[in-house]
Amino acid sequence: MLSLSVVIPCKDDADLLLRSLAALETQTLPPLEVVVVDNSSTDDTQGVARRFRARVVTESRPGIPAAASTGYDAATGDLIVRCDADSLPPPNWLERIAATFEADDELVALTGPGDFYGVGRRKSRLLARLYFWPFAVATGAALAHWPLYGSNMAMRRVAWETVRTTVHRQDPEMHDDMDLSLHLGTVGRLRLDPHLRVGVSPRAVRDIGNFDQRFRRGVHTLRSHWPEEAPWRRWPRRLGSRRRRSRRR
Repeated sequence: MLSLSVVIPCKDDADLLLRSLAALETQTLPPLEVVVVDNSSTDDTQGVARRFRARVVTESRPGIPAAASTGYDAATGDLIVRCDADSLPPPNWLERIAATFEADDELVALTGPGDFYGVGRRKSRLLARLYFWPFAVATGAALAHWPLYGSNMAMRRVAWETVRTTVHRQDPEMHDDMDLSLHLGTVGRLRLDPHLRVGVSPRAVRDIGNFDQRFRRGVHTLRSHWPEEAPWRRWPRRLGSRRRRSRRR
C-alpha cells in the first residue's frame, strides 16, 4: 500500500483547520503524516495542528505558492495529498486516492471537485457547477490536460521532486494550482475523478473580489509560461486599459 502525506497550507484559519484535521482523523486509510504549513499565522494555527498530532513546518515568505511548496518538500510519503484548511474530506477520501494510484502506475497526479458546505445540498451542487467546472474546462483547454484543484489533489512524491526546482514558488501572485499543473503535465498524466469530492467553504464564492483575484492570477500564470507571441500574454494589459477607460467615464 502506498503511504500518504497530507499537506495543508494555512494562514490564520485555526478554526477551519480544526474541522479539517478532525475529518482526517476519521479516514478509513490513515495517512502516514499530516503536514501543516504555518504561513506566518497570528492565531492558534500551530496549537491546533499539534493538538491533532500534525507536523508543523513554517514558511515566512508570503503566499500560497511558497507555503504549499514548503509542505511538499517536507512530505515523506509515496503520495503527497493536498487540501486546504477549509477542506472537509469524506472518510474514504485517502483510501480512494491510494487505490486510484495503485491501479495506474503511469498516473502522476489526481484531482477532484469540491462541494460547498453550509448552503444546502441543491445550492452546493449548483455553485460547484458554476465555480469548479468552468474553471476546470477553461483551464484544461489552455493546458491541454486537466488542471489540479488545490483543495482536493494528490501527486506522486517522485513527480514533485522532478518539478520542485522549476515551479514558481517565489511569486505570491502565481496561481499555484495552475502552475503546478503546468509543470506536472510535462512529467506524465493528470486525471480528474469527478467522484473524488471534498467539502469546501463557500467563502470562495461570497466575495466577488475573490473571483477577480483568481482570474488575474490565472492570466498571470499563463503569461509566465507561454512565449511572447501567445495572445493571452496581452490580456492583462488590455483588461487594464479597459478598466482605466471605464473609470474615466
